[in-house]
Amino acid sequence: MAVRLADVAAAAGLSGSTVSRALSDPDKVNPATRDRVLKIAQEMGYEPNQSARSLTAGRTDLIGLLVPDIANPFFPPIIKAVQARALAKGKTVLIADIDERPADELQRARVMRKRSDGLLIASARTPQERLADLVALQPVVFLNREVPGGTSVIIDSADGMDQAVDHLAALGHRTIAYLNGPRRSWSNTQRQKAIKLACRRHGISMIEFGPFEPQIQSGVHAADLVLAGEATGVIAYDDLIALGVIARLTERGVRTGQDVSVIGVDDSPMSAMAYPTLTTVHVPGAEAGSAAVDALLALIDGADPGEVVRLETRLVVRSSTGPAPT
Repeated sequence: MAVRLADVAAAAGLSGSTVSRALSDPDKVNPATRDRVLKIAQEMGYEPNQSARSLTAGRTDLIGLLVPDIANPFFPPIIKAVQARALAKGKTVLIADIDERPADELQRARVMRKRSDGLLIASARTPQERLADLVALQPVVFLNREVPGGTSVIIDSADGMDQAVDHLAALGHRTIAYLNGPRRSWSNTQRQKAIKLACRRHGISMIEFGPFEPQIQSGVHAADLVLAGEATGVIAYDDLIALGVIARLTERGVRTGQDVSVIGVDDSPMSAMAYPTLTTVHVPGAEAGSAAVDALLALIDGADPGEVVRLETRLVVRSSTGPAPT
């Protein structure tokens, strides 16, 4: 039969509550008593009942994770990092995909919050005027969107976008096209602003197309628009759109990296396997996922909301960029 906490208490000659504290909250117990309880529990093969402990603490040991589209290559590294970090902390992750439907996000978050100790919301699509309703579901951490009054883990696009424009400018490109992501995307607004400022600094013309959904087919459509204009360099909202651009350029006999240079964002696994390999802005998704779990657990333990953690991006140069054609 399994060893119970009462068995450990009897063997130690202590009350059940003292043994419970020694095992679950050791800082509140005399060190000598704590060490003795831990030794006895180990010798007896005692395994704590996590379900009972959670009920006693009024917690589920579950955390919720909402993502806009689980099939988008940007999110799997975040999801894996969240699950790994949560597992290391004794938590289980519930995942919901809103399938890029902003209207569903708030309702899904409310349902998930009832079943969990807290929420992680990645790239929230909820309109600005409704964000306060998400913040009210505390504890909640916003990943990849800065939300007033909320705790956020931000992937700062500015450095990566600056490096992308610097790279194209150094290669002699004088007109750059930016392919916008979804209109509802906070990240797209940040990337657009950063590229615009960098182009102004270099005296480079910037042309915008979109908004586009983060899909390869969007890039296929965007490529024709780019070729109808004067841009020799392209920066896409993400790798999927960039890869669609490369596919369409190839179909039309245009050489990527020679006739037109293309840059994506995310540094997804596909970017290194494409032909030509894709120059892209590396986004620290795994680091962001781990940091978001830590921030959420701090909130669950009583930390005040409002902290903002910022992570940097950087350019990874591959074969899809080259000197501007003369």
